[in-house]
Amino acid sequence: MKKITSFLLVLSFMLAGPSGLVLSQALASEITVYTSYEEDEAAAFLAAFNKDNPDIRVNLLRLSTGDLHARMLAESSNPRHDVIWGWAVTNMVDPRIMNMLEPYQAKGIEKVPSRFRDPGNKWFAKTGYMAAFCVNNEILKRKNLPMPTSWADLLKPEFQGEVVMPNPASSGTGYLMIASILQMKGEEKGWEYLENLDRNIAQYIKSGSRPCNVASAGEFAVGASFALRAIKNIDEGFPITMIIPSEGAGNELEATGLMKTSRNKEAAKRFIDWTLSENAVNEYYKWKEIVTVEGGTMPQSFIQAGLPKDIGSVMVDMDFPWSAANRDRILGEWQTKLER
Repeated sequence: MKKITSFLLVLSFMLAGPSGLVLSQALASEITVYTSYEEDEAAAFLAAFNKDNPDIRVNLLRLSTGDLHARMLAESSNPRHDVIWGWAVTNMVDPRIMNMLEPYQAKGIEKVPSRFRDPGNKWFAKTGYMAAFCVNNEILKRKNLPMPTSWADLLKPEFQGEVVMPNPASSGTGYLMIASILQMKGEEKGWEYLENLDRNIAQYIKSGSRPCNVASAGEFAVGASFALRAIKNIDEGFPITMIIPSEGAGNELEATGLMKTSRNKEAAKRFIDWTLSENAVNEYYKWKEIVTVEGGTMPQSFIQAGLPKDIGSVMVDMDFPWSAANRDRILGEWQTKLER
C-alpha cells in the first residue's frame, strides 16, 4: 500500500457540550466513511452533518480517487468502512466495487434525477466537478503569453514548461481530462493530442487541486484542474482567471453508496439520508459546481468567476460506462507513453 499522505481523520466529530465537556458517551453510533471529496469540502459537509446528527461519530478517510480505488480493492475481502461518499461514478461502477455495495433507497432520492443514480439503487450522485484551467494573469503579462481558451491553445510552443495537470493514475480530475479528450477526439487523434501536449507539460501532479494551487502561487502559467478550485482561489485573492476549455469541460459525478458489510447500517443509512437533506444541499451549493439534487442556488461568486449559469452548456457528454470499462487500459497506455 502507498503511504496514506492525505488521510483526513475528522477526529470523530465529537461534540462539546455547553460545559465544554466532550459528549463521547452520548454518541449512539460510530461509522467509518471513505471519500475523495477535497479536504476542505469534506470538513464543511461533515460539520453540517454533525450539527444535525450529534449522536453519530464519523471517522473519515480521505484519499484521491485512484488511491481510494486501489485501497477498496485491496480491502475487498474485508472492507473496513460503512459508506463510500463523494466518489467518482467512473470508479463506482467497476463491477468489483458494485459487488461490495448494498442496494438502499435513500430518503429523498426522488429529488435526484434518475440519470444520476443506479437503477438498482446501489449508488446515487448528488454532486460533481468539471475540468477548468487556472491561468496566472501575472505570469501571462510578465512573459507576454496569450490567454489560453482551449485545449488546443495549450499546444502552442510558448507554453512549453508552463502547464501542469493531474496524474490520471491517482487523480479523478486527471482521468476525466484524459477520458474526455479521448471521447471528444476519438482514441487515435486523442492520443496524438496528448503526446503533443506532453511536450509542454512541466509536471503531472498527483492531486486534482494542486495544479490550480501551484499556478495560483505563480509557479506555472496554467494549471489544468477543476472549476471549483479555481473559483475558491479567485475568492481568496489569487491573480488567476478560470477558463472553461472551449471544446467542452470533461466532468465527473460523485457518488455515494452503502457497503453491504457495514457494521452499523442504521447509522450508515442515516448518514446517507442526510446527504440528500435540505441542509446538505445548501452546503453543496457553496462548494460544488455541479449539484444534481433539486433546490439551492448557484452563488454569485461562481458566476463572477466565469462559471455559466447553465453549466450543462459547457459540459462534455461523458460516457461514464466507457470511462469505467476502459480505465485500466487507458491508464496503462498513459503510464507507458507519458508518465514520468
